[in-house]
Amino acid sequence: MSLPVFGAVLLAALLHATWNALVKGGADKAVNMAGVVLGHTPAALIALWLFPLPAVASWPYLLGGMMAHFGYQVFLLRAYGMGDLSQVYPIARGSAPLMVTGVSVLGLGVVLAPLQLVAVAVIALGLISMALVRSGDGTRNLPAARVALITGCFIASYSLIDGLGARVSDSPVGFYAVLGLANAVVFALYLWWRDHSVLRRTFTTGLKVFFVGGTASFVAYALVVWSFTQAPIALVTALRETSIIFALLIGVLFFKERLDLPRVLATFAVLSGAALLRFGKGG
Repeated sequence: MSLPVFGAVLLAALLHATWNALVKGGADKAVNMAGVVLGHTPAALIALWLFPLPAVASWPYLLGGMMAHFGYQVFLLRAYGMGDLSQVYPIARGSAPLMVTGVSVLGLGVVLAPLQLVAVAVIALGLISMALVRSGDGTRNLPAARVALITGCFIASYSLIDGLGARVSDSPVGFYAVLGLANAVVFALYLWWRDHSVLRRTFTTGLKVFFVGGTASFVAYALVVWSFTQAPIALVTALRETSIIFALLIGVLFFKERLDLPRVLATFAVLSGAALLRFGKGG
């Protein structure tokens, strides 16, 4: 993986952690999620002014990506309500790179170097272990874990769909701008059907998340979509999940969360996997 792509994905991971910290810091998770998704709209409109529209060949991928992103958002909200986010979210993010790698290698004929395969596995297992070490009371929330794995399936799905679509779009940022606008409309209709009050609160108490979180989220994934056109989708997907490390650091530095030895070891595993991706041959 080249240094510019590596840096772009790491910047995307930092922005992803930033908006997740913003969402986590609020009490109303539904409004926070709505603020991020609907908050893509201003940045997407600016992007469409600056970048060309995607080619017609990418339109089927836009439809598939919109459905996959919507499924991810719905199941992530469900996961928020069923279990501890600090446990279920790493399972979702950690399982996605393994799924993307499996489909890429077995289904799409992508050839990855052995060291790159090891790197993806190390990152994914390191992320999942963060969820396991946090359950200090010995309890296991299996329903929440199942929802987290379903969420991971949607993450893997939209990663593959968006990556393939961006490659035939001739305008990766324009591709994601259209996708972001379409997803915002679909999610707004879903919220209107599910709970009118969430939409009203999004544009009153949720304006900070709308503008700051929405913009950070859009820029973060726009960088990822561009990176999909420059490097194997599986490697980009694995590297972007290092956002969990940035989220952990934000929690320690700004929210005064405790950093224990098991989480240090899990963090070291993820960072080791990221280093292998950077210097592994074939990326």
